[in-house]
Amino acid sequence: MGKYLDLSEQIAADVVSGALVPGAALPSIRDAARRQGTSVSTVSRAYRRLAEAGVIVPGDRRRARVAHGGLRAARLLLGSPAALRLAGSDDPALDLALARASGSVTTSGARGSLHGLTALWRGTADAAVIHLRHVSGGYNAPFARTLLRGRRPALVHLWRREQGLLVPPGNPRGVRGTASLRGLRLARRRPGAGTRVLLDRLLADAGLPADAAPGPQVGSHLEVALCVASGAADAGLGVRAAATALGLHFVPLLWEEYDLVLAESALARAEPLLEAVTDQAVRAAQAQLGGYDLAGTGTVRLLE
Repeated sequence: MGKYLDLSEQIAADVVSGALVPGAALPSIRDAARRQGTSVSTVSRAYRRLAEAGVIVPGDRRRARVAHGGLRAARLLLGSPAALRLAGSDDPALDLALARASGSVTTSGARGSLHGLTALWRGTADAAVIHLRHVSGGYNAPFARTLLRGRRPALVHLWRREQGLLVPPGNPRGVRGTASLRGLRLARRRPGAGTRVLLDRLLADAGLPADAAPGPQVGSHLEVALCVASGAADAGLGVRAAATALGLHFVPLLWEEYDLVLAESALARAEPLLEAVTDQAVRAAQAQLGGYDLAGTGTVRLLE
C-alpha cells in the first residue's frame, strides 16, 4: 500500500542529494517498474505524487523530468526545515529572489540593515541582509564577526549595488553630488536603514548638517523614487534600480557590498534563498534592473 510513497520519497531524496538535477529525465513508468520490481500502477502513483508536489513535470512519451524548482519542492515533500527568518535591508534585486524562494523565507521586522543586525543579535531572525561600512573601512564582515562571536559566523555575498542621488528627469536643479543638496527637499530612508546611515555620512563628509535638506522619511528605495517623481522631494539617495523604475535621472556616488549575514548553523535553512539568488532567470531579471554587479553571487565565506 505504501510502496508508491517509498518510491516517491526515494526519488525526492535523489533530487535533494544532487543525484537528479533539474531537467534530468526519469525512467519511463514501465522501465522504472521493471527496475524497482514493482507494478506500473505503483510507479504511476509515485510519479503523480511527485508531479503534484512540484518535484517533477510530465514529459513526452510518459517520461518525466525534474522540475526547475524541484530541489525546493523535494525538500518540502521530505519535510524541510522551518522557513528562514530573514531581516534587514530593502533591495529591488532581493525582492526578486524572495519571490523565487516563496514559502522558504519569511521576512520579519522593519526593513533596514541596523534593524536586521539587531534582530539577528536578539535571535528573532536567522539571517540579516546588510550593506554597512564598518569604522575599520571594511563592509559587513566586521559586524558578522562581532555579533555572531562563538556561533561560527558566515557571510554570503549577494552582489554589489550602485547608490546615488535620484532627481527629476533632466536634473533641473543641476545636482552633481551631496554638496548640491543644501536647501533642497530630500526624501530619505527612516533611521535604521543602511541607506540612511550612508546618507548621514555623505552629508557630514560634504560639510552639511543632517537637517540641511529637510524632507519626507520613507521605508524603501522605491518610495524615495516615488517622492521625487511626484514632486514631494527634489532629490533622494537610493539605488540605480529605483531611479530606472520611475524614469528618474541618477547621479552615481558609490558602489557598496550587499551581503547576507548568518551563523553557519543556519546555512542549511538558507539554501532555498541561495538557490534563488543563483537562479539564471532571477539573475537575468536582476541584471535588467541596472546598477548591480552579480559577480560572485552566492559565495559563502566562513569568518574566523
